[in-house]
Amino acid sequence: MDTVVVPAGEFWMGGDDGGQNERPRHRVSVDSFELGRYEVTNAEFRAFLDGNGYAHRELWSIDGWRWRTRENVTSPQFWTNGSFNQPTQPVVGVSWYEAEAFCRFAGLRLPTEAEWERAARGTDERIYPWGDHWDARYANGGGGASSLMPVGSFPAGMSPDGAYDLAGNVWEWVSDWYEPDYYAHSPTGNPSGPASGRDKVWRGGAYVSSSPLDLRGARREFMTIDVPKFLRPKFVGFRCARTPRATKPVMRERRRALP
Repeated sequence: MDTVVVPAGEFWMGGDDGGQNERPRHRVSVDSFELGRYEVTNAEFRAFLDGNGYAHRELWSIDGWRWRTRENVTSPQFWTNGSFNQPTQPVVGVSWYEAEAFCRFAGLRLPTEAEWERAARGTDERIYPWGDHWDARYANGGGGASSLMPVGSFPAGMSPDGAYDLAGNVWEWVSDWYEPDYYAHSPTGNPSGPASGRDKVWRGGAYVSSSPLDLRGARREFMTIDVPKFLRPKFVGFRCARTPRATKPVMRERRRALP
């Protein structure tokens, strides 16, 4: 899977002029990580189906496996719908549990909410991935386009580190539990959200978003994790992340090679 490297650093997360759940604006630092250059596509999710990912219990959390078996889920909700199943479109109609299981299948993970916002806003507190001013030509949503598009269709809206569609196309699941006032007591280093909850966070806005406000990098939305299978939205997908592998010390390896 194609990824971009998001360097470690500090940034201002949230804001005092947005929704109540975006407050307070606060300083956060995150370690370097890799993020999917694109949202996970139907072609990529096909590998999960072909690999019997829905049947491999080890890919699922305990609650996720319970949900999958209870709801008898064997594919995304719109997998056979021609408007949503084209290979280069982002996969939609997936629950948070399915997103988590796919990332495990791929040897990856979901990004944290802080990582996602760092990727979307850079370190200069920009409102959108491309800057501070809304432009309907840069994103799929916000009152412009009204249908799901192939990933990477709006290159002008690329993030500072080279990720596409962090504004629009589909809302994206992140790993964090949702708590409306979490920012008031969030740790400053690598925050990963509340320890538990009922809802999980979406980020980024979607093609159905009627207002550019939904596509701001600070915008937070959420949905219950225990959703019935027939209520998995056609406007929510995800992208994966990865913690960089530690580099082996070169000198130590050379010493071992000496006679």
